[in-house]
Amino acid sequence: MESLRIIETWPVPTAAAAVVRADGTVAGTHGPVDHRFPLASVTKPLTAYAALVAYEEGAIELDEPAGPEGATVRHLLAHTSGLAFDEHRVMAPPGERRLYSNAGFEALGDHIAKATDIPFAEYLHQAVLEPLGMTATTLEGSPAKDGVSTVADLVRFAAELQAPRLLDPRTVAEATSVAYPGLKGVLPGYGHQSPNDWGLGVEIRDGKSPHWTGASSSPRTFGHFGQAGTFLWVDPDARAACVALADRAFGPWAVEAWPPFTDAVLAELR
Repeated sequence: MESLRIIETWPVPTAAAAVVRADGTVAGTHGPVDHRFPLASVTKPLTAYAALVAYEEGAIELDEPAGPEGATVRHLLAHTSGLAFDEHRVMAPPGERRLYSNAGFEALGDHIAKATDIPFAEYLHQAVLEPLGMTATTLEGSPAKDGVSTVADLVRFAAELQAPRLLDPRTVAEATSVAYPGLKGVLPGYGHQSPNDWGLGVEIRDGKSPHWTGASSSPRTFGHFGQAGTFLWVDPDARAACVALADRAFGPWAVEAWPPFTDAVLAELR
């Protein structure tokens, strides 16, 4: 895909990208797809997928207590537990505000580790990474932000999100639909959004503006970006997903570069 060459113009030392269609075929790649990049918050969809496997295996329930008092696994996944961004401090009652929280995903990882009697990084490996053949992906700390992976591995995950094999497609459909609709909140790097819609472990595009996806991305688009200069989106209307990893921290360069890149990818797919 010619549009993927745009990453050569990004002001970053190293970047790689790929597009994978809903049928699992790779539409194109560019850059070193086997280079391992820190994912930052693109770790969260992987953690969430492991949580959903634990749910389908019967190890946890989505609506069982987890995290701060009154909160559930579902609240933690949807950033509505009330926990602060990076510390285990309660800022709001569960379900009232969309407070994006690394602490919430760390509480989720702890909850799954206790429920399964398996350290969370090992559970993620057994539940998601190994079955998908994501051999270059590791979790090296926080379930919120310490994943390391490659474009080649995340292509496998993006294919799974579009045509699930590890989960019932109905579970994935629920996870990629809005949880707790209508809640306001801050989208990190993009300011206050009303509503600030999320599913379970993925952000949902809807009508957000400004946004890190493209002007032509469908409202149903879901995914995540990371402060390491990384993103993964799935656009069900385009029947495709895109992964882009770079080794420069998110900042004004990404705000400028990512949307036109995504629009070029979507135009080429059409």
